[in-house]
Amino acid sequence: MLLTAEKAGLAVKAKLFRGLGDPSRLSILDTLRDGPLNVSAIIAATGLSQSNVSNHLGCLRDCGLVVAEQEGRYVTYHLSDDRVGELMGLAESLLADVARGVYECTRYNVPAADRRPPTVESRTR
Repeated sequence: MLLTAEKAGLAVKAKLFRGLGDPSRLSILDTLRDGPLNVSAIIAATGLSQSNVSNHLGCLRDCGLVVAEQEGRYVTYHLSDDRVGELMGLAESLLADVARGVYECTRYNVPAADRRPPTVESRTR
């Protein structure tokens, strides 16, 4: 049985990976690997809408993955730590080796209705 501190540590790790589990946030982080950018540049690089970028930047900032700095009338965003970029690179490297399995994995794309345990009625049909 895991100790409470170990469980808390795993919960925080899971939360980090859930935060990284959104394609829009990954796109923004990937774009920021090349260096600091303002919102307009992030929009141009990712093709995401302004509201989408702003929303996801807020999430990434709140989670401590991105830092915002005021530069004149613009806010510039950059990765909070070089390890965020390294993590993105490690993910790419790992994915190069396991891409087929990840692509074919059916466990993460199952609609919520299909994930529910069967009811008594559905088992007797």
